Amino acid sequence: MKTIDSYNFNGKRAIIRVDFNVPLNDSFQVTDNTRIRAAIPTIKKVLEGGGSVILMSHLGRPKKNNDEKFSLQHIIPEVEKLLGQSIIFAGDCMGDKAAELAKELKPGQVMLLENLRFYAEEEGKPRGLKEDATDEEKKAAKKAVKESQKDFVKRLASYADCYINDAFGTAHRAHGSTALIAEYFPEDKMFGYIMEGELKAIDGVMQNPQRPFVAIVGGSKVSTKITVITKLLERVDSIIFGGGMTYTFKAAQGGKIGNSICEPDQFQTALDILKECEEKGVKVVMAEDALICDKFSEDANTQIVAADNIPDGWEGVDIGPKSKQAFHDHIMQCKTILWNGPVGVFEIEKFSTGSKAVAEAIVEATEQGAYSLIGGGDSVACINKFGMAKKVSYVSTGGGALLEYMEGKELPGVAAIKNN
Repeated sequence: MKTIDSYNFNGKRAIIRVDFNVPLNDSFQVTDNTRIRAAIPTIKKVLEGGGSVILMSHLGRPKKNNDEKFSLQHIIPEVEKLLGQSIIFAGDCMGDKAAELAKELKPGQVMLLENLRFYAEEEGKPRGLKEDATDEEKKAAKKAVKESQKDFVKRLASYADCYINDAFGTAHRAHGSTALIAEYFPEDKMFGYIMEGELKAIDGVMQNPQRPFVAIVGGSKVSTKITVITKLLERVDSIIFGGGMTYTFKAAQGGKIGNSICEPDQFQTALDILKECEEKGVKVVMAEDALICDKFSEDANTQIVAADNIPDGWEGVDIGPKSKQAFHDHIMQCKTILWNGPVGVFEIEKFSTGSKAVAEAIVEATEQGAYSLIGGGDSVACINKFGMAKKVSYVSTGGGALLEYMEGKELPGVAAIKNN
C-alpha cells in the first residue's frame, strides 16, 4: 500500500476526500475550523510535491440538490485563509465545468467540488419518493440510483490521477467518495495524514496500551454504547461510567433517580455489564454524588445529592464534588486514557464543571506521561470548549467511525484503501 509520504505527486492531480462538514452561523461563516485545519498538512504535502489538488466533501444533510445553504462555497474564505492561497470553485461535481476545470488544473492549484450530497448517488439512496410509494416503486428507485452511482463515481475518478482518503469521520460509510471511488485507483490510492494518524492512535490504544488502561465512557444512553463497552472490557483495566447512562445503572441496582434520563429496557444489560466487569477483573468507577436540577436551564435550582437517591421532580445533570475527586484520583493512576462521552450536560455552563474536571484530570495525567485519546463528537466538542485539545495526546475526528472501529468492525473507507 502506498503512503502519502512515499508517493510521487509531481505533475499528478490528487482527488482528496476531506471532511469539511463544519458548523456555520446564520451568516454562513465557519464557527469551528478544526476539521479544515486538520486537513491542511495533507493538502500541502501534495502541493509541495509538485501536484495539484481536487477537494471533495459533504456539508450537512441536504434533502434536495443545490440547496444553497449547504453549498461549499460558504467555506471557501476559511479554506483560503488556512491554506494561504486561492481556491478554484467548480460549482458542481458532475457538469462539464468541473471536468474542464479539473483537466486544466496546474501544479500548485487547488480546486473544490460542490457538496457531494447534492447528488443522491453519493449515498446511493433514492430521493423524492412519495410518502405513499409502493414497495415496487421504492425498489425501482433504489435500483436506479445504484446504477447511476457507478457513473457518478466514475466521473469523479476521471478528474484525477490518484485518490487520497483523509476523512476518517465518514470512513464507516460505504459512499461513492469514501469507498467506491478507490476501485478506480488500484495502484494510486492512499490515506491522508488524518486517516493515518487516527488508525495509528486507535490501534495503539486498543492493541498495545500502556497499563493501567482506563476507559471513560459517558453520554446519555447505555444502548448506544453496548458493543463498544463489551469490546473495551476485553482490553481495559478499569472503566469510568458517567453522563446520563449513570442513572440507568443506578436504577437497575435499585436506586432512586427522580426524573433523570433512564432506559428501563436496558436494566438487565446494565447489570450484565457490571457482572462481566467483576468476572474480568475490570474495576468500575461510577459517580457517588450528582448535581441535580429542577429544570433543564441555566437558571435552574440545583443541589448535590447521592447519585442513587435523587428526589422526584429533579434530574441528574452532572457529577458532584466527591465524584470529581474520585474520577481525578483514578485517572491519575492510569497510563492510557480513552475518553468517549462527557459526564454531564456540558453545553449548559452550570452543568459543565464535572466534564471540565475530567478534562483537567486527563490533561494532568498526560503531562505526567500518560497517553490520552479523546474520541466521539461530544467529547471532542467538550475538550475544545475548555481549550484543552492541544494538551492531550490525540483528539479523534471520528464519531460513529471511531466507535465502529473500536468495536472491531471493518470500515468501508479503510478497507477500500487497504484492499486491492
